[in-house]
Amino acid sequence: MSETRTAPASDAPAEKQDGKPDEKPRLKTVRDMLLSLAVVSAVAFGLYFYLPHDASQDPVKPVEYQVEANLAARAAPYGLLAPEGLPPEWRATSVRYQPQGEHGATWRLGFMDPENEYAALAQADGAPGPFVDALTHGAEDTGETLRIDGREWTRYEGAKYDALVLAEPEVTTLVLGTAPVDRLEQLAAALETRADTTA
Repeated sequence: MSETRTAPASDAPAEKQDGKPDEKPRLKTVRDMLLSLAVVSAVAFGLYFYLPHDASQDPVKPVEYQVEANLAARAAPYGLLAPEGLPPEWRATSVRYQPQGEHGATWRLGFMDPENEYAALAQADGAPGPFVDALTHGAEDTGETLRIDGREWTRYEGAKYDALVLAEPEVTTLVLGTAPVDRLEQLAAALETRADTTA
């Protein structure tokens, strides 16, 4: 009595009558992948256009600096300066006091001016030369001085930033940035010594 044996199932691709593998399963897989990609792309495209977003929104995030200036004035070993009375179009974007650092006790306050140019105030009680060079990225002394609100500032020009430098025995003050010199002068003119409120 003869036994009937069933051949084990094979994972090999189905063969055509001519002995060559059938390409249809492979083509179907590629087609499914392309269809999935098209669906995902269509959904992403739709979300981009239908979700609310305002390209005209100002990316600048203003910060409040008055409290930080008051706290820094208590700690600083020099007369800490901060602007008073700048128009609201001047937006503070960064504020920091570092009691000990590479350039000594350092006070920094960054702004965007009304034309969205960068302007900043920086003070430190370390060596003036390295401080000015580091913050202005190598700006050079033009030899020109400007008298602003009773203070004698030296004008520096550089490839990245221009600056006004006020060198005093206890502290070096910089007003620097990409803003034109007239707006740097405006920032310098607004600077007032912040009183130590603990007195």
